[in-house]
Amino acid sequence: MVVNGDNVEEMILPIALRNAIKYNGKANPKAVLGIFLSENPEYRSKVKEIMPIVEKVVEEVNNLSLDEIKKKLEELGEDTKKKEKKERDLELPNVKDKVVMRFAPNPSGPLHIGHARAAVLNDYFVKKYNGKLILRLEDTDPKRVLPEAYDMIKEDLEWLGVKVDETIIQSDRMEIYYEYGKKLIEMGKAYVCDCNPEEFRELRNKGISCKCRDRAIEDNLELWEKMLNGELENVAVRLKTDIKHKNPSIRDFPIFRVEKTPHPRTGDKYCVYPLMNFSVPVDDYLLGMTHVLRGKDHIVNTEKQAYIYKYFGWEMPTFIHYGILKIEDIVLSTSSMYKGIKEGLYTGWDDVRLGTLRALKRRGIKPEAIYEMMKRIGIKQADVKFSWENLYAINKEFIDKDARRFFFVWNPKKLVIEGADRRVLKLRMHPDRPEFGERELIFDGEVYVVGDELKEGKMYRLMELFNIVVERVDDIALAKYHSDDFKIARKNKAKIIHWIPVKDSVKVKVLMPDGEVKDGFAEKDFAKVEVDDIIQFERFGFVRIDKKDDEIVCCYAHR
Repeated sequence: MVVNGDNVEEMILPIALRNAIKYNGKANPKAVLGIFLSENPEYRSKVKEIMPIVEKVVEEVNNLSLDEIKKKLEELGEDTKKKEKKERDLELPNVKDKVVMRFAPNPSGPLHIGHARAAVLNDYFVKKYNGKLILRLEDTDPKRVLPEAYDMIKEDLEWLGVKVDETIIQSDRMEIYYEYGKKLIEMGKAYVCDCNPEEFRELRNKGISCKCRDRAIEDNLELWEKMLNGELENVAVRLKTDIKHKNPSIRDFPIFRVEKTPHPRTGDKYCVYPLMNFSVPVDDYLLGMTHVLRGKDHIVNTEKQAYIYKYFGWEMPTFIHYGILKIEDIVLSTSSMYKGIKEGLYTGWDDVRLGTLRALKRRGIKPEAIYEMMKRIGIKQADVKFSWENLYAINKEFIDKDARRFFFVWNPKKLVIEGADRRVLKLRMHPDRPEFGERELIFDGEVYVVGDELKEGKMYRLMELFNIVVERVDDIALAKYHSDDFKIARKNKAKIIHWIPVKDSVKVKVLMPDGEVKDGFAEKDFAKVEVDDIIQFERFGFVRIDKKDDEIVCCYAHR
């Protein structure tokens, strides 16, 4: 097909062939489209025209054997044995002695895919430089703490392959924060502020000091003690900075506030809590951090924290600010997830619609794939749009070689086929792993097919079987045997469809990430699978076996 004067099919073909070789003879239309558009950005506005061409080319490629695919690619002048370029190794700047780094989540819930970047990269660098990784649970906001999250985070990191050398919980370090907070007051670098927040904000925005800024140190210390004793409420401790700073948020920012909400771990023992821009630099220094990885949205926080280092005369660690990782099409807000779980919208933290590591694990996404994906994203300063297709392609590299193959039909319709003899079909469990054995499908005239696939008068190819022509589509459809020859099917542009013998079929339910549930049937040998197995429903996708009961429940991973 010609678009913009170009023969797009010819442009797409080598991409589809390369993609098929990479994934054992089965190209992925979305991956092929993505590569095509990245190489030919001028076609981005014509995706609706391009996608059907991609699907057509991919279908033709996927009907070829692996040897035929390689031969066709060689005919186009490409070396199928060419090695991919070795990825550039990630490096840390300013490495001197031992590297000490930290991963510091808030225990408001389990980890999600967004957390994985920091967790993986810190772990990667610590292992690379034989350093130390500290897990610091930042729980100094009692309102944002979920008690079970402490253990869930540790479990998630272990599953991800992140090795923690030491665990620090900030709510255990309150006396340390009080000690250094008091020192700043004694140094005249911090003060207790009881101004109305709105009044303070108005003055700050004008670069004008509030009435509290020049309060005597002795008076500030007396107010500090009253704060700690629970005698004051609407007050904060502010750090003295440049009141004329070009960024108003940096002007005398708060470092302690009063919070009477009981803490899940310490109850009502404390009512004064440090804010992040105080507790973080204190901990980073005292725990010996040499390098800190953080998103560039923290650049202002780094500037704020530099005041703490300066006032105490501490050497700052090396800060590396990487670009924002933009993750779309999945729920990542911990508060939204928790609310949804409490209201019964989600079944739990591992609901397949969520972006938690637990949900991805349940779907059959391997931790090695997530780890590799985050390494590839790296610490670039440019913002990065997270590609689910790239993650799925990496995951396929890990699961494809062990995933047995089966047929599956959803929204099933019963189809009676006349004129065909009984047949016993023997198929490999895996096209490249003969040691996995064979599976057996017995055709005896009645099959299930996907309910919305059939149209009267059209020819179809039952996969690995023969050609049929549909005569009637009612509650029970009727078709007649036509021929065995695949060339006839190709000549008539017959769609290849899956089928399941009605006799001995296995009930299956597949939970999809978008919330859809696909009910249907799989072939009889599918009953041999076990919970946690990852298999491929041919031309449908990879799934992980979640439950085995009267029906087998699967969670969809990807194509």
